[in-house]
Amino acid sequence: MNETEKELQLLENNYQEENIVTLEWQEHIRRRPGMYIGKLGDGSSYDDGIYVLLKEVLDNSIDEYMMGFGKTIEITIHNEKVAVTDHGRGVPLGKVKDVCSKMNTGAKYDSKAFKNRSA
Repeated sequence: MNETEKELQLLENNYQEENIVTLEWQEHIRRRPGMYIGKLGDGSSYDDGIYVLLKEVLDNSIDEYMMGFGKTIEITIHNEKVAVTDHGRGVPLGKVKDVCSKMNTGAKYDSKAFKNRSA
């Protein structure tokens, strides 16, 4: 058996139908967060996922401001923590659980609620 045949046999033995797994979306995010927010890191690199998340928060604050719902945007940095406050509309209380726990949930899909948004 030549090297190519050995490699093929090894691949066939280690990759079978039973190796294919379907995860619920929550478990997929827990196991592979980098697929959703980019590179995982400690914040020392400009392309770490934490900056993707921070940009999303800032984009939301800017949307509120641009649409006239937020009067100011406050960004506080203390040690390794960042807080963003926009004094905008926030999330309606009846939908906080859905917005915080279900993928692809929000009002930006409804053009009546979010006109002139930045992103």
